[in-house]
Amino acid sequence: MPESANATTFDPSDINLDPYWMPFTHNRYFKQQRPANRMIASARGAYYTTVEGQQLFDGLSGLWCSGLGHGHPKIVEAVQRQIAEADYVPAFQLGSPATFKLADRIASLAPGSLDRVFFTNSGSEAVDTAMKMALGYHRLRGEASRTRFIGREKAYHGVGLGGMSVGGMVANRKMFAPLMVPGVDHLPHTHNPAETAFSKGQPEWGAHLADELERIVALHDASTIAGVIVEPMQGSVGVIIPPLGYLQRLRDICTKHGILLIFDEVICGFGRMGDWFGAQAFGATPDLITFAKGVNNGTIPMGGVIADQKIYDTFMQGPEYAVELFHGYTYSGHPMAVAAAHATLDVLEEEGIPQRFAELGKRLGEGVHSLRDEPNVTDIRNYSCAAAFDLAPIEGKPGLRAIRLFEDALKRGFLIRFTGDTIALAPPAISTEAEIDALVEGMRQSIRAVA
Repeated sequence: MPESANATTFDPSDINLDPYWMPFTHNRYFKQQRPANRMIASARGAYYTTVEGQQLFDGLSGLWCSGLGHGHPKIVEAVQRQIAEADYVPAFQLGSPATFKLADRIASLAPGSLDRVFFTNSGSEAVDTAMKMALGYHRLRGEASRTRFIGREKAYHGVGLGGMSVGGMVANRKMFAPLMVPGVDHLPHTHNPAETAFSKGQPEWGAHLADELERIVALHDASTIAGVIVEPMQGSVGVIIPPLGYLQRLRDICTKHGILLIFDEVICGFGRMGDWFGAQAFGATPDLITFAKGVNNGTIPMGGVIADQKIYDTFMQGPEYAVELFHGYTYSGHPMAVAAAHATLDVLEEEGIPQRFAELGKRLGEGVHSLRDEPNVTDIRNYSCAAAFDLAPIEGKPGLRAIRLFEDALKRGFLIRFTGDTIALAPPAISTEAEIDALVEGMRQSIRAVA
C-alpha cells in the first residue's frame, strides 16, 4: 500500500465548483471544503490518484462497477479501436455484429431460460425496462389487471420513477411522492442484528420473512400483481445478505401465483458474488435480471435486462412487421459500451474472475470480522468479495460517525463507501492479499480515530 500524503485544500483559481450540482453529495460542504483528497486526477489499477498526487486504494471498486480495477489495457484498447471504427450506431432498426454477439455471450452466462437481452444505459433504466416488460407480458396474456409491483424495504433500484417506487430507501422517496407508481407494496427487509449480527455468509435466520409475500398477495389478490423485485444481495444499503432459503421461497410463491420475479443484479452481476450472477450464487432463478456496472467494468455507461424466453415469446405474437416493444434508448447497445463489455467478459472468463472474487472474499471476510471488538462496531456481515460493518451512531446525529470515518480513511489513503452509519467494502478482483490486509487495518485505525 503506497503511503498517503496529507491532502490540503484545493483552490485553483481556474476551476469554479459552483455550477456542478453533484449527485448524492453534500454539495455545500464539499464546495466549502474544496478537499484535494476528493478531487481525482487519474485512476490506474486498484488506485485513484488525487490532484495532489495522493494515492487512494479503491475499496469499493468505484461504485461497485470497476471490479477489474481502472485502465485495464484490454478494455482501453478495445474502446480505442471501436471509436476509430464506428463511434455510434442507432439501435432503432439497425444493429451491429458486436452487439448481437454480446447479447449472445450474456445470455449464455445467465441461469435457466433467461436468454433474451435488452440493452440500456444504466441500472436505473434497466429496472424501469424490466417493469415495463412485466406489465406488457401480463397484458398480452390477457391479464391486464396485473399492474402492481412488490419491492422491499431498504431496497435500492435506482432513481428512475419505477425503480424509486419499488425501492425502499426513505430518503430517496420522500420528496417525490407525487411521481410514485401507484399500488406498490413492500416486503420487510431481512436485516435484523438481534438475530443475525456478525454473520459470515448467508444468515441461517430469516427465510420465513419471504412468507410475508403470501400476506401481501392475499391483501391485494394475485390477479393484481405483475412482479416482485429484489436485489439478491442488497448492496447500496450496506451488504444485506439473503438468509438461507429466502430467495428460493420467494421464487416458489411467485410461481404459485403467476407473478414474475425480478432480480436486480446491478451490483451482484458479473462475478462479485463468486458466480456470474447472484441468482447462481444463491441458487434461485428469476424471470428477469437487471444488470449494469460490472458488465463493462464501469468504463462506458451500460445496463440491460435479461428476460426469460417465455416473456420474449409473449411479445412476439403480432404481425412480423410490427414493433413488439415500444421502448428503447438513443444509446442502447452503444458501440463503445459494447466493445468495453466484450473486453471485460474476455478478462472475466480468461482470468476466472468470479472465482477470484470468491477467494479474495475469504481474506476480506476474515479481516473485516477481526474488527468485531473495535469501538462502536455493532455488526459485521460479508459474502464473497463484499463486506460491511455498522457503527453505533453519535447521539442525535445519525450518519455523522460514518462521515467522519470516511474522511479519516481518505487521509489514510482508502476510498470506501458509507450509507447512514454503515461502511461498505468491495475491493476489485485485482487486489492483492496485502492490499486487503492494509484496507482492513486502515478501517481499524479509522474506527478508533472516530470513536
